Amino acid sequence: MIKLNRRRAMRRPAPQCDGLSPKVQRHGPLRTRLRPMLLMMAILPLAGCDREAGQAQTQPQPQPQPVRAVSVSVTNYQPVATITGEVQARVQADLAFRVSGKVIERRIDVGAHVKAGDLLLRLDDTEQQADVQIAEASLRAAQADVKQKTLAYQRYRTLLDTQAIAQQVFDQAQQHLATSQATLESAEATLASAKDSLSYTTLRADADGIITARNVEVGSVVSAAQAALTIAHDGPRDAVFNVYEAFFLKGEPSQNVDVWAISAPTQRASAVIRETSPVIDPNTGTIQVKLTLPNEATWPLGTPILGAFLAAQDKGAALPWSAMSSLDGKPAVWVIDKESRTATLRPIKIALYRSGDFIVADGLTPGDLVVTEGGKIIRPNETLTWEG
Repeated sequence: MIKLNRRRAMRRPAPQCDGLSPKVQRHGPLRTRLRPMLLMMAILPLAGCDREAGQAQTQPQPQPQPVRAVSVSVTNYQPVATITGEVQARVQADLAFRVSGKVIERRIDVGAHVKAGDLLLRLDDTEQQADVQIAEASLRAAQADVKQKTLAYQRYRTLLDTQAIAQQVFDQAQQHLATSQATLESAEATLASAKDSLSYTTLRADADGIITARNVEVGSVVSAAQAALTIAHDGPRDAVFNVYEAFFLKGEPSQNVDVWAISAPTQRASAVIRETSPVIDPNTGTIQVKLTLPNEATWPLGTPILGAFLAAQDKGAALPWSAMSSLDGKPAVWVIDKESRTATLRPIKIALYRSGDFIVADGLTPGDLVVTEGGKIIRPNETLTWEG
């Protein structure tokens, strides 16, 4: 009986403590160990947030990016094209023989200054000399025949007055005399033509000037009217330029053009457009323009010169090269928004590139604030501060 009671007592559950269930009491030690760890895990993130908040409070705000800007204004401008030309004589002519033949003598060379009438080239005149001799012989024969017919006519005239011959015989003598006189006139004309042909075997200067080109040499066989020499007449000088076609698309250029020699850029002269070719050169695609040089421009023939041609006036906004940027491979500029104090890239259309700036034809409006210095380091939505 006592053993049975002891067994029952051992099977009884232990009394509850602190109002906890037996299950809670069974896990109590484990929960007691986990509670500090859970508390630590909850506190650590809060501590990290406190540190980040503290760092955020202590970290300084970024300073605005300083740039230099300019306000856009539209003004009138004249595109200037500097083109290379040369000094030429106003009157320039090709000299040629008027008969064919072989050149046997040359007395001048390119660059020589000649006077009117100076002998320049000479052809072999053997054939022309023979023609002159034949014409002279024919003239002498015609003169003798006229002399004979004149004496016969005079005799027949005397005989007719005495009625020694018939009127018909006298008429025949008169006819023969008229024919002989016509033959004489023809012989004289033939001789003159032969002498002209003989004179054509020599090429002489038709005016004072400078030989600028030579196309034949001694021994060459030339034909009539073949250009042998080119002479630039003394007198007024022109500045000749070949201007590209696109320069005339917006109208005629200004009549006054500043010209200067390449070797002396400080010595400038004001020339006036005298002649503009009405056709385009098919080989070069340019238009020839001739300018009248003033008397004080004493540049030699062939001097290379430069001319500043002013095109028709147009409107646009001028910006310095430092304002140029790029957007998708096309020209663009940074435009500042005054309210947000940020800049955005805006594409533009450029009308003209110049040495110190460029002209914007489209893409900007008057009053826009364009970054001219510092655009290379600007980032989108970056706060800016500017001068200018």
